Amino acid sequence: MIVEWNAHMFSSDTDRYPFYPGATYVPDPTRLSVDPLADYLARMESVGIDRAVIVHPEPYGDDHRLVLDCLEREPERIKGTCLMLPKDPDAPQKLADLVAAQPRLIAQRFHAHRGKADYFQSFDQPNVRRLWERAGELGLVIELHIGPNYAREVARAITDYPDFPVLIDHLAEPGMGTEEEYEDVLALSQFPNVTMKLSGLTHFSQKPEPHLDAKELVGRVAAAYGPHRLAWSSGSPGIVDALLDHWPEEDRAQVKGLNLARLAGFV
Repeated sequence: MIVEWNAHMFSSDTDRYPFYPGATYVPDPTRLSVDPLADYLARMESVGIDRAVIVHPEPYGDDHRLVLDCLEREPERIKGTCLMLPKDPDAPQKLADLVAAQPRLIAQRFHAHRGKADYFQSFDQPNVRRLWERAGELGLVIELHIGPNYAREVARAITDYPDFPVLIDHLAEPGMGTEEEYEDVLALSQFPNVTMKLSGLTHFSQKPEPHLDAKELVGRVAAAYGPHRLAWSSGSPGIVDALLDHWPEEDRAQVKGLNLARLAGFV
């Protein structure tokens, strides 16, 4: 089974799906699709993706209308993620209400990396912890789009909530931190509830797919997290075969989809 947990849905219909006024970035509507879900389903067919988790993107803030509409249209193969804003004191309750209305929303995503502290400053903040705790109580995955400089703070939160599953996006953005900070990312592998996504290679690789210049770094991450806590999620699944060619086929199959299938509840 091939599973991708990565795609953002953006619509050119900004009247129906308006962007959040406080968004850290806003895409150009003239370059967006009228039907992003149809486009993504075509990608699934072309790449051979069996199941997917679509990731609610930052420009919509906590307005989930687009992802909810996508889940209604494709109830079998797709699940989705949430983005509630930690600075909103009502965020934990809004999250609970949203998930109760659409149980195929399976994760709460947090964003923090160097130069981007718009949503919160620290994972030690009480409002962030309250949202993390509520998400875990609801059975959601804690999805983290972090840079390496936040790894130590994340370690403290994971220590306090060891039973909540955690998924780290994009190899924790190695290009946004120092080598010393990235050692803290590798150290997060000590927590058995943490899975690392093999995604976002285009954020730092200087070579085209399969991004062979990332092989050494991916090898270090793979050695730390192992075949059951590493998950492909962007580009072609053939990236796994190219960058982890020293692993047996059954281990690469875990990375290509079986790990995420279990985490997302597809199996």
